[in-house]
Amino acid sequence: MASTFGYTLQDWQRQAQQAPQQLSQRLAAHLDAIDKQDNAWLYLATPAQLEAQLEPLLADYLRHPAALPLFGVPFAVKDNIDVAGWPTTAACPALTYTAAADAWVVAQLKAAGAIVIGKTNLDQYATGLVGTRSPYGAVSNTFNPAYVSGGSSSGSASVLARGLVGFSLGTDTAGSGRVPAGFNNIVGLKPTKGWFSASGVVPACRLNDTISVFALTVEDAFAVATAAGGYDAGDAYSRQHPQNVPARFHAQPTFAIPAAAQFFADRQAEAAWLQALAQLEAAGATLCPIDFTPFHQLAEQLYSGPWVAERTVAVGEMINRPEEMDPVVYGIVSSGLKYSATEAYQAEYLRADLTRQIQQTLAQFDALVVPTSPTIHTLAEMQQEPVRYNSQFGTYTNFTNLADLSALALPGPFRADGLPAGITLIAPAWHDRALADFGMRWQQQLALPLGATGKPQPAQHAALPPSPDHVRVAVVGAHLTGMPLNAQLTSRKAVLVEETQTARHYRLFALTEGAIKKPGLLRDASGAAITVELWDIPLARFGEFVAEIPAPLGIGSLTLADGRIVKGFICEPAALTQALEITEFGGWRNWLATQGSK
Repeated sequence: MASTFGYTLQDWQRQAQQAPQQLSQRLAAHLDAIDKQDNAWLYLATPAQLEAQLEPLLADYLRHPAALPLFGVPFAVKDNIDVAGWPTTAACPALTYTAAADAWVVAQLKAAGAIVIGKTNLDQYATGLVGTRSPYGAVSNTFNPAYVSGGSSSGSASVLARGLVGFSLGTDTAGSGRVPAGFNNIVGLKPTKGWFSASGVVPACRLNDTISVFALTVEDAFAVATAAGGYDAGDAYSRQHPQNVPARFHAQPTFAIPAAAQFFADRQAEAAWLQALAQLEAAGATLCPIDFTPFHQLAEQLYSGPWVAERTVAVGEMINRPEEMDPVVYGIVSSGLKYSATEAYQAEYLRADLTRQIQQTLAQFDALVVPTSPTIHTLAEMQQEPVRYNSQFGTYTNFTNLADLSALALPGPFRADGLPAGITLIAPAWHDRALADFGMRWQQQLALPLGATGKPQPAQHAALPPSPDHVRVAVVGAHLTGMPLNAQLTSRKAVLVEETQTARHYRLFALTEGAIKKPGLLRDASGAAITVELWDIPLARFGEFVAEIPAPLGIGSLTLADGRIVKGFICEPAALTQALEITEFGGWRNWLATQGSK
């Protein structure tokens, strides 16, 4: 049987589609081929545990394949996330317990057909960005074993980068879902807090924790996130999507960047960052340097102030058993004991103030772009300066969850020494889809090999699947780009998707009464194809947009030339008896051009 190492999500999905009855054999062979001495793994599934997951799914898949979009895709789970019947350790042997139930996110992914094949190593209690603070050993970098893998989701990043799974789950409080992605040339999706339930996760900082996704491609990461996310009434910090954010960035986005990026004298990291900026500009982005002071100030709060006391709360009574904890982790976590409730409230007031400054700054741009990490260190160097170097890794990550932002770590131009050096896009909460849309284009532009597999970047779909949080609307006249009423779309964060045509059974009319000429579209078998623009409007803003549409116009369903059905402008037939038919022009702009004005 051919090797399945290095498969993307789509590769695994194709295998399932072609031979679903052989999937059990294929997964068993895949698991058997994994090195059992690899310390990126803390636990691997037994054949019985593998079969117990797959057997009930097979019959469902054969009946209704579309209901199981991740059928047969093997994935790994960071060992601070529960898998029913499996041990959870958070890399602290004294904590070990057998999980009674799947974490909510794991249950969602299993329900979509994915198969857990193992649990992975981490910095103990998810405290660290290095991948070295584990009693099970440091996880090494997948490109050069002398260097760190990044943490705390070290094992999940390592097994994914080497193509041992279709995707993997990490967690991210201070950057644990992003730094390992940057160090291993993979994608790290850090979702908006509350999109993924934290039920069944050993907390690090409950207010700022989120499960994260590692994948070889952005398309894979977002597909997994879509399956994993959702509202969980059992998690007090779970949130509903507000459906009021843009579906994507502008075609030529404007990105903020740090005005004076820090690299701690790492010239190779700085050179890789400058190459990334050049690539962004080549993609049509405008880069605007900003004062990064509030971001740095907020980043410092996570470990250098009362916020560290949240980690103290998370470890519970283990704080009284220092001999059973990693000494560096204990030193960090125990420092929370010295802060008072008064200081904690003062820290929250400061967080809120800095967050407001950050969000007001980001509101001026499509997103912020930063180096995922300003530097990297060897395993030997980390032993000499475990706290200082860990802090350096968090320079561009620590503030993100404190400020309630979404983030996507992406592969970037490599350093001169052959090590990866990624970039991260950061945007306000719930901009995850917009980040992914740009991230897909970025990966296609750079065309880097996938992770550490050496396999080429596959051809990806032109766009993400349709969004349930947006309404796609076809506009035909005064709402077109540059037309008088286009602001009714852009002011509601609607974004242009494409220009296309209707099916060949529409007639176009000009309603010339009033200050602004408006079109009227009528479905008629004797019609023609009419040029339209498609716009995605946030669902929560759609109602107010429709409310502004005056009679005799309205919104109905429109059929496009390729068979898609979208919402679009229609007109009451009675109002067209006195209107001017302009179907022969094929579109509003063409007719306007003959009128000499708009």
